[in-house]
Amino acid sequence: MQQKRNLFEELKFQLKSGTMTNKLVIVNICVFLLIHLLFALEKISGVSFISILIQKTFTLDATLIGALSMPWGFITSIFAHFDLMHIFSNLIFLYFAGNLFERYFNSRMLLLTYLFGGLAGGLGEVISTTLLFPNEYHTVLGASGSVMAIFAALAFYSPNTKVFLFGVLPVRLFVLALFFLANDLIGIGNANDHIAHFAHLGGALFGFLAMQNLNSPKNILTKIDELSKRIRETFKRIGKAKPKKRRTKSDEEYNYEKKSKQDQTDHILDKISKSGYDSLSKKEKDFLFNQSKNG
Repeated sequence: MQQKRNLFEELKFQLKSGTMTNKLVIVNICVFLLIHLLFALEKISGVSFISILIQKTFTLDATLIGALSMPWGFITSIFAHFDLMHIFSNLIFLYFAGNLFERYFNSRMLLLTYLFGGLAGGLGEVISTTLLFPNEYHTVLGASGSVMAIFAALAFYSPNTKVFLFGVLPVRLFVLALFFLANDLIGIGNANDHIAHFAHLGGALFGFLAMQNLNSPKNILTKIDELSKRIRETFKRIGKAKPKKRRTKSDEEYNYEKKSKQDQTDHILDKISKSGYDSLSKKEKDFLFNQSKNG
């Protein structure tokens, strides 16, 4: 009989042993709840600074200066949502696209596509704002760029795979991809829709690149994975190479230790002269060897 888990036990289980898709969905929901807890705290306490803190922490400033001064926004923004319908639509899309992605590939590739697809989307928004709208200030948040990267990767890898819209209507992936691409290209000129179209296009571009040269060292996901491994190994080596702090001995301690070692050496040498080297115990032989090495 299968043991039932309560909500917190199930969340713990999914974060530890669940699919990468489930983990990403849970993280997005947790960040959403945290943000709205902070908004609620602001209303209760009347501290207006909390809203500013949320904006600075969880959104990406799409201006060049803003992005450079608060670079963490490239990562935090791809897990953050303010609006319920925004997170609902993104996570529904993430859940189905992510699970399909993990059927073809592995959880590591999904995570890298999500993170760097979101990063590419953020860069796309910053670059477009800098070049095309230099006097415009806006912020970006949401998993849309990451989700578009996953979906675009699927569409390029297996364009003829059928998905069922609303569980009924069969549509091939490449048709959906063309629809979303056209929608974003048309929406670029509409500043009033409040959609980060360049973030979507940046994510889609990364998804396309992620499917090039698969199973080859030239593949962009393979290169990113190898780089991350090297960075982790470097930090591990640095951690191991840290010199251990040694306690400075006083003159009395040093002289006492030196005399003790000399007395033990004299005792062993006296034993050798009387009974020969073979009469020494292993401990005495090791001690004598170490002393000869240390001079």
